[in-house]
Amino acid sequence: MLIGIASGYFLRRFPDIKFIGKLISCFIFILLFFLGISVGTNEKIVNNLDTIGLQALIITIGAIAGSVLLSWWLYAKVFIKGKSTKTENTKEHE
Repeated sequence: MLIGIASGYFLRRFPDIKFIGKLISCFIFILLFFLGISVGTNEKIVNNLDTIGLQALIITIGAIAGSVLLSWWLYAKVFIKGKSTKTENTKEHE
């Protein structure tokens, strides 16, 4: 991975290299297609899809709820508190 990052850094000046992003997207779609085939042919996964789906739904809802709550808390602590501090500082200097 580090070699790829270094190569990209040194090759970024060449305009012909810009097609790689589209090529990578195509490869990712192909890999996801074959992953879907692999999952679809696995009887154990297909037979337990309801359980796996429910677990995935619970994890997803928990992750989204946690992200929203943490974002709300961080916004309240950093931005709202920062505004009141800035307002108090400007009032003191007047």
